Amino acid sequence: MPLYEHVLIARQDLSNTQAEGLIEHFSTVLADNGGKVVDNEYWGVRTLAYKINKNRKGHYAFLRSDAPADAVQEMERLARLHDDVMRVMTIRVDTHEEGPSVQMQKREERGERGDRGERRERRERN
Repeated sequence: MPLYEHVLIARQDLSNTQAEGLIEHFSTVLADNGGKVVDNEYWGVRTLAYKINKNRKGHYAFLRSDAPADAVQEMERLARLHDDVMRVMTIRVDTHEEGPSVQMQKREERGERGDRGERRERRERN
């Protein structure tokens, strides 16, 4: 079956348990339609880049799934109809990465950004 990664953004006025309940709800939808959730992460409340439905913040959730396309379409359809979900994004991936997502890693574990150090060195030379 194809592998997918999903990111859900829920309203900021939900509690943490309600937001995690949404993860369980959509995991169940995928399981009922023949798929399975390999991993899920709750990223917490984060500030949005722009307002969505008059909200400046939202609860972010991340799911990795192994599901047929019909199950993913049904999950997306139900997420778009759900009042608490503001946005849904699903991408198909070739393989799931091991370990936590980039959002959950500490800054030290992510590695260095290549071009920032080079710019700093150029400034120091001039």
